[in-house]
Amino acid sequence: MKVLFLDRVHPILEERLLASGHTTEHDYSSNYKNILPKLAQFDGLVIRSRIKIDQHLLESASQLKFIARSGAGLENIDLEAAKKLGIEVFNSPEGNRDAVGEHAVGMLLMFLNNLKRADLEVRIGRWFREQNRGHELGALTVGIIGYGNMGWAFAQKLSGFGCKVLAYDKYHPKPNDKYAENCSLDELKEQADVVSLHVPLTDETRYMIDAKFINSMHKPFILINTARGPVVNTDALIAGLNDLKVRGACLDVLEYEEGTFEALRAEELPDSYHQLCNNSNVVLSPHIAGWTEESIVKLSSILADKILAHFNK
Repeated sequence: MKVLFLDRVHPILEERLLASGHTTEHDYSSNYKNILPKLAQFDGLVIRSRIKIDQHLLESASQLKFIARSGAGLENIDLEAAKKLGIEVFNSPEGNRDAVGEHAVGMLLMFLNNLKRADLEVRIGRWFREQNRGHELGALTVGIIGYGNMGWAFAQKLSGFGCKVLAYDKYHPKPNDKYAENCSLDELKEQADVVSLHVPLTDETRYMIDAKFINSMHKPFILINTARGPVVNTDALIAGLNDLKVRGACLDVLEYEEGTFEALRAEELPDSYHQLCNNSNVVLSPHIAGWTEESIVKLSSILADKILAHFNK
């Protein structure tokens, strides 16, 4: 097969495709319009988030057999059109689930132990011990929404802390395992001190966390979002923080990111973004939860496994 790489990924994927007799090309700069005319010659596409793979593009790729998305999210691919056209879609959530799980734990511990504030204070000579007394994770109930690869990995990382872990998944409910108890959304809202989001971005999950959700929680809670920014309505989150219905937020993703996730839409940043930045109960990072030296290798290795297992039978 002839495979076009539209985004940079770890070279182990290309090396393994070449070793199996396939050929490859790269185009990391052409835009959607300029890519269309060349697609008919390729059997496979390797992507991240730079180009939207819509129905028109898929129909232009007349001999396309597969799309390989390095990562978990598939919201930039028209999956229904791909299925109708007989195009296989591979992703690799197994490759960065450990990174996401560790990052979510790290952000939560940073918040609970006031590490963000304490670090800044010590650097300017302030030694405030009582004011920075923390909370133990083991005393809390953590609710996970979305118990796929990412949610499971977060639960697995929490297993050594002694906290109660609840898992709710509307589409793929699982029996209790050694890391989490299966529950309904109402049960999660009633018991959780922490809510961690591990869902794909779809029409249904967009603004899942809104004023109605926040007001339906039985206790003030800590929100963690390592999924996609638009799953959370930032204005509603700000209101929840101000009303003390939300104790704090750990956000690796924001609804103000560009579609490529490589930058913020700087010219469009509203007041709610600045309120997030100025809130001492908010921990932020730039969409790096799955972004480790180890995960970049695993993401490509797992894609290679899936592609070669499917086509080299």
